[in-house]
Amino acid sequence: MTPSDVKATLSFSDGSPSMDLPIYKGSVGPDVIDIRKLYAQTGKFTYDPGFLSTASCQSAITYIDGDKGELLYRGYPIEQLAENCDFLETCYLLLNGELPNAAEKAKFVKTVNGHTMVNEQMQFFLRGFRRDAHPMAVLTGLVGGLSAFYHDSTDVQNPEHRAVAAIRLIAKMPTLVAMAYKYSIGQPYIYPRNELSYTSNFMRMMFGTPCEEYVPNEVLVRAMDRIFILHADHEQNASTSTVRLCGSSGTNPFAAIAAGVACLWGPAHGGANEACLNMLEDIQKMGGVAKVGKFIEQVKDKNSGVRLMGFGHRVYKNYDPRAKLMRETCHEVLAEMGLQNDPLFKLAMELEKIALEDDYFVSRKLYPNVDFYSGIVQRAIGIPVSLFTAIFALARTVGWIAQLNEMIGDPEYKIGRPRQLFVGATARNVTPIADRS
Repeated sequence: MTPSDVKATLSFSDGSPSMDLPIYKGSVGPDVIDIRKLYAQTGKFTYDPGFLSTASCQSAITYIDGDKGELLYRGYPIEQLAENCDFLETCYLLLNGELPNAAEKAKFVKTVNGHTMVNEQMQFFLRGFRRDAHPMAVLTGLVGGLSAFYHDSTDVQNPEHRAVAAIRLIAKMPTLVAMAYKYSIGQPYIYPRNELSYTSNFMRMMFGTPCEEYVPNEVLVRAMDRIFILHADHEQNASTSTVRLCGSSGTNPFAAIAAGVACLWGPAHGGANEACLNMLEDIQKMGGVAKVGKFIEQVKDKNSGVRLMGFGHRVYKNYDPRAKLMRETCHEVLAEMGLQNDPLFKLAMELEKIALEDDYFVSRKLYPNVDFYSGIVQRAIGIPVSLFTAIFALARTVGWIAQLNEMIGDPEYKIGRPRQLFVGATARNVTPIADRS
């Protein structure tokens, strides 16, 4: 960290001694005030629900400027990566800090491909779930269960173990997601084919059957690959912070990533694109495009309880940079599949038009976000709505691993221990049960 020439001074109106707090500068973005000695010197904590103003770590992986609508992986704009790289190149970048050259990429792809299969006993593990279980419930169990099968890569303090676990998780996640899907529809599992690209392999495992050879459609493969890239990492969000907090205890990488999967399941986080599609389907049941105006009125009414999903973002106060790329991909996929006249797509475009023109949404900067378009794309490809968040988890796995590795390698890292402002009862004595009124 680079110290700033400026210091912050904390003073108290009750005459308590003031305290100087060091300030550190990042390479870009806001400076941070170091409060690590605050409690020791003043006996006070800070109060920051949701950690909206608290930097929990220093990181060199992902940078977001919400006001500018900017997202950088290791300094590279997300737009350039999505247009010029594939997902495994992006994985290499997030893990190693630089994009690979041709030889490095070939070696990395070969290494990942060497770990795409999962232990056969995972099939029996799957059978313990009901077939109608939510895929995220299944995936949380499967990812956590990997630690029971791969004992040679569970020591998070061992760099070699972490490296092997990273490759295993990246390689096996598509296999696990596809297995969860096949199990839910009663079809046989499709084994990976390592001569295919990462994303082609995933789509073959998803949609192939033993009856006939599955031939991946390159437009759809590229669309899915772009979804993976756009969701690979997103700084210190809820699930990434969960992985870091869980990993700070020294637990194994598989358990830490399983914790991230569980956190991602929430509708306010990874479940947002699933919630968005459910919203569109609800409007369609109401009457479709003809009822969009009525739906918008309900959204504007604070007492209605109706929320507009897929618009706005907690971080981006401008247009989500991923949304523009996903919008282009959305139109490409729908054209390829001949779905331009699909009622749900027409409904989505009408909703998009209103949100971009209506002053209520424009003034609040409620622009369409990446979830709005990615859900439409996945539905067009044939992925069921319930599987959307599992796809998100597949893509985000590399980001979680990169963040976990960075934390373990940070000499300042400690087990996470947030503080609280206690507002409960003060100390009191227990009354015998016979005397309690």
